[in-house]
Parts: sequence; structure tokens; C-alpha cells
Amino acid sequence: MRDLTGKVVVVTGAARGQGAAEAEALRTAGATVVATDVLPFPDGEGRHLDVTSPEDWAALAASLRDEYGAVHALVNNAGVAARERLPHVSLDVWQRTFDINVTGPMLGIQALVPLMPPGSSIVNICSVAAVSGHAAAAYTASKWALRGLTRSASLELGSTRGIRVNAVMPGLVDTPLMESAPPAFFDAALAEIPLARVGTPADIAPTIVFLVSDDSSYYNGAEIVIDGGMAAHVTHKRIADATRPPEATA
Repeated sequence: MRDLTGKVVVVTGAARGQGAAEAEALRTAGATVVATDVLPFPDGEGRHLDVTSPEDWAALAASLRDEYGAVHALVNNAGVAARERLPHVSLDVWQRTFDINVTGPMLGIQALVPLMPPGSSIVNICSVAAVSGHAAAAYTASKWALRGLTRSASLELGSTRGIRVNAVMPGLVDTPLMESAPPAFFDAALAEIPLARVGTPADIAPTIVFLVSDDSSYYNGAEIVIDGGMAAHVTHKRIADATRPPEATA
């Protein structure tokens, strides 16, 4: 059990699913967790935060400065799935996906880095979609962009502030984010996972605790894939083919 006592950790998208599991694991390790989400929390204890809003981030930063004086980790977990496929991608869905999945983490970094001492950690929850091509165009492109943001931030913040920035790439994980996926997607994806099972939030959370802890003090710019081996053989075309909608006829 890693000891995170004394660390203040902000987790976005923490009202349910993977974010809730990450927040609970961090609390169990002793961290003071500031759980945030745009959705309501079942226990009513989290804080409202729209990650696309600079004003919300500024208000959160001011509150944390007054309450704790410092923030030791930021877990950019909030994200949305967008399953539209080319060429049928609507501009509003494209923009919303990038606003939440990419701009949100960037705003969080801008707002909270001034409160983070050397040795602090930023963890961006990316996706296995950022290590190969996937059919969901906006989602895949946004996660590749978040991967790039992670690398840029690891260079900039590592050298100037001693802050580590790493990405975690989960594969198929049983969370509410996956509820909109068609059954054909699950069937095709499961066949491509060498461990022959879907992941759970509990499979991901321990890695987040590790990356927040001082045990990962030399991890910076790392990209940790947690997908049961799915990306090891990169055959996502078969998933795309299995879930391809019929072409519209005139």
C-alpha cells in the first residue's frame, strides 16, 4: 500500500465510473482527494467543475489555494466518447469532444500548475485509441491530441518546475462511458483482447495511485497502456469492419 498522506489530489470526472474508482483508491492510500465533475455526485460531496470553463478552473484554483495552499497532483480523467465515423462527423460533436478531452486537461494544467510544488504529478487519462487508428474519428483524434499534450507538458513542466506528466492508456473498460457502444463493438473488441475479458475501473486505479506517489518520481512523459494486450497486435480494423454501419442508399 503506497502512502499518499499529505498529498492533495484533484480528480476530474470523478462522479462515476473510472474517475470514482480512482478517487476512492487515492483516498484509501491517504490522499486528500478533491473530486470534481459536471455531473452530480451520488453522495453530494464532490465539487462541480466544467472542465471546458476557464472560470470554473480559476474558481477551483482559488478555493484550493485558500483551503490547502498547494496541490500535489492532477488527474485529468474527465472525457466523452464520440462514435461518429468519417465522413459523417458533425462539427459540433467534433468540437465538444476536443473541448472536453483536450482543452479541459490543458485548462486544468494552466490553472493548477501555479499551486504545484516540485515533485508534483499530472496524470492524463488517455486511451488505447491513441496508440493506433480507431473508427471513432473525433474520439481517436482527441486522444492522440491529449497524448501530444502530455509529451509537451512533460518537457516543459519537468524542466522548469520539476512536475511530472504522464499518460495512461486504458483499453476496453466497463464504465458508463461505454454504455453507448453497440453490442457488435463489444463482441468484436473482446475477441481482440488476449486476456479475454473487459477491464474494470479497479484494473486502472492502482496505476493512478502509483503515478501520484513518490515511487514514480522518475516517470515523466511515460505512456502506460492497460488494455489486456489489445494493442499488442493492433488489429482494430476488424473491430471497425464488424461495427461498420450499412451505407445509406439514395
